[in-house]
Amino acid sequence: MNAVPYPYPSRRGVLRVGGGLALAAAAGVTASGCTAGDGVGADGKVTLEMWHGQTDTRKTALEELVASFERSHPKIRVTLSGGVLADAMLQKVTAGLAAGSYPDIAYIYGSDLASIAMSPEVVDLSYTVRSGPTMWMNYWAPARDAVTVRGKVRAAPALLDSLAVVCNKKVFREANLPLPKAGWSWQDFQETAKKLTDKGRGRFGTGWPGAGDEDTVWRLWPMIWDLGGDVIDPDGKKIGFAGTGVRALEVLEGLARDGSVYIDPKPGSEQLNQVFMSGRMGMTLTGPWQLPDIKQAKVDYHVVPLPSFSGRPVTISGPDTWTVFNNGSARERAARTFVSWLMQPQQDVIWDVQAGSLPLSRSAQDKPAWRQKTAGTEGLTVFTKALETARVRPVHPAYPQISKAVGEAMVAVLLGRSTPAQAMRRCANIANSALTLPY
Repeated sequence: MNAVPYPYPSRRGVLRVGGGLALAAAAGVTASGCTAGDGVGADGKVTLEMWHGQTDTRKTALEELVASFERSHPKIRVTLSGGVLADAMLQKVTAGLAAGSYPDIAYIYGSDLASIAMSPEVVDLSYTVRSGPTMWMNYWAPARDAVTVRGKVRAAPALLDSLAVVCNKKVFREANLPLPKAGWSWQDFQETAKKLTDKGRGRFGTGWPGAGDEDTVWRLWPMIWDLGGDVIDPDGKKIGFAGTGVRALEVLEGLARDGSVYIDPKPGSEQLNQVFMSGRMGMTLTGPWQLPDIKQAKVDYHVVPLPSFSGRPVTISGPDTWTVFNNGSARERAARTFVSWLMQPQQDVIWDVQAGSLPLSRSAQDKPAWRQKTAGTEGLTVFTKALETARVRPVHPAYPQISKAVGEAMVAVLLGRSTPAQAMRRCANIANSALTLPY
């Protein structure tokens, strides 16, 4: 994530692989949180503690929403706190669960939810979301899938995004190349990146995160899915991309061999983003959170769906969540009320417009405020339409270990240290071992 005006802190930041193990130890803790009794104060109000991890525009938007909620729900007070960015929320919540002092609501990355949900203090929100004023099926499938663990809704969707390719029109004009269109292939992508590359001018065709973190990895999954693979095999005992992963890594190998890819060695993709916005990169795989910075840099840009191998549209969404914890019956009821209110279209669209999420539901997408936003933002409709075919990473406790193994394989291929086949064999051995652990 980026600075103003869509301040996503290092979007899809580094996964904390040890989080699941720490939570496994914390899962037996049943002590209540920081407020004693039933959570009702002397004034008759229930006070909720919300660890949000937001900054700048998103923090301001959340503060405005909380103020609006408190006006319409005078018996509930919401205190925004946490003291850490969203990237560090897993560690903070894990420590809080172990100590028996945790919030009522926390902003948890979707990729971390399976580990958090191992704690008995995480509230089952299945009834809450399915009995709300907006039908649960009206929410986009990625939003629903990202909060569902073993058939139960263990959090409320908080943020929705998707991946597409953003092109710098000026770079394409200078290279005398036509802009890509929907339905293009990964071979087209490779060839275009090669033609856009001009080593003499320090210009790259495209870029890829090279820190080996989740920011590196999640861009690969659409290739895997398009090739017929999956993150975890349906039997749950092994990965589902041992073969298709080789073909996907061959795309990275080709880009590296051609010298057409800028490899950002630091987490967060900040250098990669700067290279693109400075006009030294033709294409970048990114999400809607990047558009405000691109516009602010006065880049004349074009958005096109991700390439594919099959010709079928496919992308990935990385939703984040509002996870509710049990701090007594009164606080739990109030927390359910608040997150249910927050995800309704009339509130969601405020968050979407001000804070950088795509609409959680089709109803929110139809709101006039969102239509106005898309009318004034080039390419935003491409990201929203991509939700129709977007998939999410499995909500599984072993995912962090799988991601780490895939990230190491990707970096090895990008840096020419390993062939795709060799890298995938090592990856499969590590990832398959993670899936043998009991959860």
